[in-house]
Amino acid sequence: MIDLHCHTLHSDGTDTPEALALLGDEARLTALCLTDHDTLGGIPAFLAMQPRVKTRLLAGTELSCRFLGRSLHVLGLLVDPADARFQARLEELRGRREDRNRRMILRLAELGCPITHEEVQAQAGTPLLSRVHFAKALAARGFVRRAPEAFERLIGDDCPGFVPREELSPAEAARWIREAGGVPVVAHPGRFAGGGFRWDEAMRDLQAEGLEGLEGYYGEYRAAEQKYFVALGQRLSMVVTGGSDYHGTHKPGLRLGSGRGGLKVPDDLLEKLETQQRLGTYR
Repeated sequence: MIDLHCHTLHSDGTDTPEALALLGDEARLTALCLTDHDTLGGIPAFLAMQPRVKTRLLAGTELSCRFLGRSLHVLGLLVDPADARFQARLEELRGRREDRNRRMILRLAELGCPITHEEVQAQAGTPLLSRVHFAKALAARGFVRRAPEAFERLIGDDCPGFVPREELSPAEAARWIREAGGVPVVAHPGRFAGGGFRWDEAMRDLQAEGLEGLEGYYGEYRAAEQKYFVALGQRLSMVVTGGSDYHGTHKPGLRLGSGRGGLKVPDDLLEKLETQQRLGTYR
C-alpha cells in the first residue's frame, strides 16, 4: 500500500517531515510521497529519514491552478528536489501567496475581524502561511468559535473574507513539473466544484493542457467516487494515483495511508507512475 499525497508543517499540516516518515513506516506503507503546497522545504529532512525507515520516501509538491474560474490543485509527483529552476519558480509562487495574505488581512479588518500577520504567523510552524493558519488565528481571537467555522463564514472560497491569489494555468503547472522531472497529476478531482461536477470532458481538456494523471484513490472519496475516477483515468489512458491528503490534526480522523478508513492505494500504481515519469519528462 502506498500514499502519494500528504502534508507537513512546511505547508498546512501539523507533523514534521521526520515524524511523517516514521508514521509511514508504522503504517507499513511501501512508499510515501510528501506533497506540501508550493514548497519543497520539508523534502531534505524527509528524505534524510530513508536510512531509518523501510518505507520508500519520495519528493513531490502541490500547486494551485485556475481552471473554469475555480482553484484546481495539481500534484507534482517524483520531482527533482535539487532542480534550481523549479525551486526559483516555487519561490515566485510563495511571493504571490504572501501578497494574498496581506490583502486578506486588510479584507478581514474591513469585515470587523482584525488580525495581524504576527497572529497568523504564530499559528504556523514555518514562514509559509495558509488559510488554515488564518482560521486558527481567527478562532484564537474569538471571531469564530472553531477554526472550521472560519472557512464556513469568512475565508472559504465563496466567503466575504476570501481573497484569490494569482494562480498558474494547468498548462504552466504541468510544464513546470515535467521540467523538474516529475509527473503532473490532477489532485482530488472529486473535490472540485462539488461532487456533482462531471469530469469526462473537463479531464480531456486538462489532459490536452499537459496533465498526465489523476488522483483516482483519495482519503475522503466515497466508494462510488473512487470507482468513477479510476475508470475515468483508465478510459483516458492517464496514470492513476492515490493518497490520503493527510494533514495531521488539521484533518481529524484522517489517517496516513488509510484516509477515513477505507483507502488502499495499490503498490503497482507507483510502477506505472515511474513509467510515465520516464515517458513524460522534458529532461
